[in-house]
Amino acid sequence: MADKTKEKLFEEFPPISTQEWQDKISVDLKGADFEKKLVWRTIEGFNVQPYYRAEHLENLKHLQYVPGEFPYVRGNKAKCNCWHIRQDIDACDAKQANKKALDILMKGVDSLGFDTCCKSDFTNEYFETLLNNISIEDIELNIIGASAAHPFIDFLKTKVNKKEIKGSVGFDPMAHLTLNGNFCKDQDDVFNTAKELIEKAKDFPKFRTISVNGEMFNNAGATIVQELAFALAMGNQYLVTLTEKGLDIDTISENIKFNFGVSSNYFMEIAKFRAARMLWSKIVEAYQPSNLEVAKMNIHATTSKFNQTVYDPYVNMLRGTTESMSATIAGVDSLSVTPFNKSFESTTDFSERIARNTQILLKEESYFDKITDPAGGSYYIENLTNSIAEHAWSLFQNIEAKGGYVEAFKTGFIQELVNESANKRLINIATRREILLGTNQYPNAQEKMSDKVNNEAIVSKSTKRDDAIAEPIKLFRGSEQMEMLRLRTEKAGETPKVFLLTIGDLTMRKARAGFASGFFACAGFEVIDNLGFATVKEGVKAAMDQKANIVVVCSSDDEYTEAAPAVLEQLGNKAITVVAGYPKTVEDLKAKGIKHFIHVKSNLIETLEGFQNELGI
Repeated sequence: MADKTKEKLFEEFPPISTQEWQDKISVDLKGADFEKKLVWRTIEGFNVQPYYRAEHLENLKHLQYVPGEFPYVRGNKAKCNCWHIRQDIDACDAKQANKKALDILMKGVDSLGFDTCCKSDFTNEYFETLLNNISIEDIELNIIGASAAHPFIDFLKTKVNKKEIKGSVGFDPMAHLTLNGNFCKDQDDVFNTAKELIEKAKDFPKFRTISVNGEMFNNAGATIVQELAFALAMGNQYLVTLTEKGLDIDTISENIKFNFGVSSNYFMEIAKFRAARMLWSKIVEAYQPSNLEVAKMNIHATTSKFNQTVYDPYVNMLRGTTESMSATIAGVDSLSVTPFNKSFESTTDFSERIARNTQILLKEESYFDKITDPAGGSYYIENLTNSIAEHAWSLFQNIEAKGGYVEAFKTGFIQELVNESANKRLINIATRREILLGTNQYPNAQEKMSDKVNNEAIVSKSTKRDDAIAEPIKLFRGSEQMEMLRLRTEKAGETPKVFLLTIGDLTMRKARAGFASGFFACAGFEVIDNLGFATVKEGVKAAMDQKANIVVVCSSDDEYTEAAPAVLEQLGNKAITVVAGYPKTVEDLKAKGIKHFIHVKSNLIETLEGFQNELGI
């Protein structure tokens, strides 16, 4: 029995080489191209294989490091994976903000973000009211708003336990440039302000004064590689400019806090944060700091707003959950979960509670804070980490060759890349290569939102300054065009009826009816499905009895040759005839008068807008 316990698991199975796997896959593909069928070409610009093996780790240099060890790819902490649970609060009214802060601190939050952006004048009395009865040494304290930075640091100087105060002020002039097209004041002045803030905060070793905003790229449709490269370039701009102004690298690096978004691209996001820490540590190392501890990247993550939807909004809770998992598994320092209804209304106590409890559950019930870098050693994630790092580093070097982030932005290089990526993603959403559940796939056609939102509420607006020196990037949500489509239908008064004329081959008609039902439901049309008809005449009569506006013929490719023209002939101009699919005989069908075909390559927005126009909506 003792000998049995020493046997290795599965040792009776012979080892299988990669070539044997490839040979087996080739047989199963029956001649189909492996690269086209199974290799994923990401929007980031690199390939992801359908499987990885131990041999794929052999040339990855970062695997030799442990958690808490430079270059921190496996996390800043060696013995835990703890993070701060953060919630941001509107702080225009100091008394109300304080009341809310005291309430949520009793509900699991240990990091506060006070958004002071609506204010421009600050006094010690304001901050005293804001922080009344809050033990600031026991939480992470973050002030959002550049105008509050100086007065808040001055206020903190009146406090006793300066070395215990941790948090940040969000002074971020490059985000202002990126979102508005210009700095808030002269370029040299903003970097002088950054220097002054760092010097003022020298008594607060756990407090950071400079913010680097990568999240805005995440919410502008940029790729993961672009978000990381641009953030690194902004961070490096601070290192270059502030060292030139006389600050040492240790002090500058310790004062920078990075903010990233988290998309639903689960494994890629885990890899992004790991790659981010590794690359930033290498950048800081190049400046020869006296202590490599300062090369640790401090990361605050916020779940994405780009993929939040107005329709089927509770799905946003699920998105926030997977995004939170990615961020915490990757070892971020703090996390904010975006409330599920933020895209179309003011957040409520309920939506904020769900957002809070999402990450509390991960910590308290799922124990995500116990294991450092649980993704470490994964063949897949380690290769993703390496690929993202390589491509982000290449883009970062390209930006540096153009003179750094500010110069690259002024010339439009940054905007061009973001716009290109955003346009690709919008096309992918319209063609359902990128799925937004409940919006462009499996929508709830009975759901109505026109009483809650309008076009102005859901469409993002530009914040370009009158004195802009460059075109700003635009933050938006990927579902906006689809939502406008549905709102247009809702406001039409009478909802168009789509009748599925199912006929012929049972398997094909059911499959195509299912596809057509989901297709038209994306525009909020009423879809009438059927069990099937024996003849075209019977189906057309049923469609007319239902007063259908659109009749979709659902059958097999072979049967379309006769059935589709027959439907068109009998319907005439009483309804729009549509064929579900794109048969080989499409040109013949077009010659017989069939104009409309819906299929997997159809652009949802263009096609459904076309039907709305034809119906006079």
